[in-house]
Amino acid sequence: MFAWLTRKITNAVSDSMMSRMLQDPYTENIYSMFPIANKIGFRNIVEASMRAESGKPIERPLGSPVVLSPWEKLLFNPVHLFKMPTQDGVGIHTSVTIGPRAKKPLRLEIPILVSGMSYGGALSLKAKVALARGSSMAGTATNSGEAPLVEEERKEARYFIGQYNRGGWMNTPEQLSQLDAIEIQLGQGAQAAAPMSTESTQIGKDLRKAKNLEPGEDAIIHSRLKDVNNVQDFIKLVDNLRHDYGVPVGLKFAATHHLEKELDIAVEAGVDYIVIDGSEAGTHGGPTILQDDVGLPTLHALSRTVKHLDKLGAKDYTSVIAAGGLVNPGHFLKAMALGANAVYIGSIALIAMLQTQMNKALPFEPAPQVPLYLGKFKEDLRVDKAAEHLAKFLKSCVEEMKLAAYALGKTDLAQFSREDMVCVDKDLAWFLDLDYAGFSHEEQQLAREIHQTIPDWPADRAEEQESPVIKNIH
Repeated sequence: MFAWLTRKITNAVSDSMMSRMLQDPYTENIYSMFPIANKIGFRNIVEASMRAESGKPIERPLGSPVVLSPWEKLLFNPVHLFKMPTQDGVGIHTSVTIGPRAKKPLRLEIPILVSGMSYGGALSLKAKVALARGSSMAGTATNSGEAPLVEEERKEARYFIGQYNRGGWMNTPEQLSQLDAIEIQLGQGAQAAAPMSTESTQIGKDLRKAKNLEPGEDAIIHSRLKDVNNVQDFIKLVDNLRHDYGVPVGLKFAATHHLEKELDIAVEAGVDYIVIDGSEAGTHGGPTILQDDVGLPTLHALSRTVKHLDKLGAKDYTSVIAAGGLVNPGHFLKAMALGANAVYIGSIALIAMLQTQMNKALPFEPAPQVPLYLGKFKEDLRVDKAAEHLAKFLKSCVEEMKLAAYALGKTDLAQFSREDMVCVDKDLAWFLDLDYAGFSHEEQQLAREIHQTIPDWPADRAEEQESPVIKNIH
């Protein structure tokens, strides 16, 4: 009886809804929300409502949903006969050295590092401890983010990179002397160099003490570093840090169309490594305009960075760390083939770390409520399990990267280069200096040689001389 009644009611309701959708004019039709959402976008409708509610910039967690780096269009070239695959059983080297010119270079067992995610500004202390422990178990480094040095995190981190930051919380000799690398943070992909602040009411007692804040004082990240107001100030800062501490001194900034000019200054200053942070980078929560509409995609910025450092003759002694939207071993290895020495991961590290612990928040609260400093479930995070899952994730990624090395005849992940990839998009192949998948390497090499030997050849004569294949390559 109940089933029959339910079917009757459901049928009547659906019939009424269908009749209204098919007969009512658009201005009265519930269906009108579909073309409206299609035009404006469901995300924009929701975010517009959030702005209308608060009257303030809205902050979206884990960065922009706009992903413009087409990593999937790059493919590796396996070998079989003309060059043999690496014999199984041969060890594949995975280690990397960051800042080889520094007095005390940073030597890691794997080229995947945990990116800067700050205690208090982003994550809870438990989450930071878990990241430090998990990265140590995997033989790699973790990063402080824009935060002070915290004893619990430093104790768990085998390799610890601290950010010399715009909030001033890691900038004292006592803290800098405990670091394995110093990263000057001038900006990041998800927020550029925009000023940010945390209200005093959202700062707990322990964090207030760590940041040396007075009661009622907000935590402010300025748009500039204190006492760095011109190029010479920056050069002096780098020189002092390298001289006083001996560890690699790096520079992190948001990928920008001005990056070659920024790199010129960085190389002049003598930085040991560059972190190029693309627009797909994550954040604990940042204004959407900075996430979606500011900066360059990671793929484009990385390629330009490596090419420019090569042009300056600085690539051999200036390490490059790619960051922003890199989420799987294919991304990591492709970034290295384009010239990165290592990669930073953030959002995907949190996903791996949480694993089934997301269930502590889901389905009624979003997963970030577990690791965030202001998260409702931050105290429920099991540090031991989180660290174990992060370490397993890193190990899994490296093992997959090693399998690719066997398939391409490599014995070291550092041996990957542009020659080991092909691109299925002609314009992207041209920009990245990769072979286009539609033509053989020899045909494309011939086309390059023609343009090198007769760069001023008239267009009409060039068409007469070129084969149809080369015309298509152009």
